[in-house]
Amino acid sequence: MRLHVLIPAALLGLAPLACGGSDPEPNNPSQMQNQYGASTQYPPGQYPPGQYGQPTQPGQYGQPTQPGQYPPPATTTPTPTPTTPTATGTSTGQATPIAPAAVSAATPILTAMAASEVQGMQPEGGAFAGQFQDGQTLEQPFNIQPGKCYSVIGVGLGVQELNLQIVAQPAPMLPPVVLSQDNTTGPNATLGGKGSCFKNPLPVGGPAKAVMTVRGSGLAVAQIYVK
Repeated sequence: MRLHVLIPAALLGLAPLACGGSDPEPNNPSQMQNQYGASTQYPPGQYPPGQYGQPTQPGQYGQPTQPGQYPPPATTTPTPTPTTPTATGTSTGQATPIAPAAVSAATPILTAMAASEVQGMQPEGGAFAGQFQDGQTLEQPFNIQPGKCYSVIGVGLGVQELNLQIVAQPAPMLPPVVLSQDNTTGPNATLGGKGSCFKNPLPVGGPAKAVMTVRGSGLAVAQIYVK
């Protein structure tokens, strides 16, 4: 009877040794890593470089290059806005028309010139004035009447040279024709003064214009006269 009791007890004592062996304990991370060839342990939440989509080099995929730092955002050089150079030489085109009252300082000069240059003539319409840059022009349309005689007087303020012309426009598609121009120099000009007014040689009238052109910059005013 004793022999039968001891044998089962010995068998029970060997059972844990047979079951345990060298198998790894379940859910032991260190045992699992050794099975798959991983020899390095990493803190919780971190993985070996190159695995599970982690960057292989610092600074990739927006990861910090140093603890607590991120690479600076990419910067682009702004495209410079093109600018238009300011003209410094002679300009052309139309001057800015202004009210003759804006050049009231020229009125006494204009009146004195009219008294000596265009005696017996009457103003044709009103005076015209402009703010000029070098080389700009200002035009005053009027109609030339048959048998009439025309003169123009101009006064400049701040300009170096003022030139006057009477120009006819035979037709819209034809170039303008200069009928008469002043032969004076300086900031003041007279076209057809002292009895030498321009007389229309044709028995019919037509459209024309008085043209002021200046050198330098400043103000100028002119008046057409007729008799």
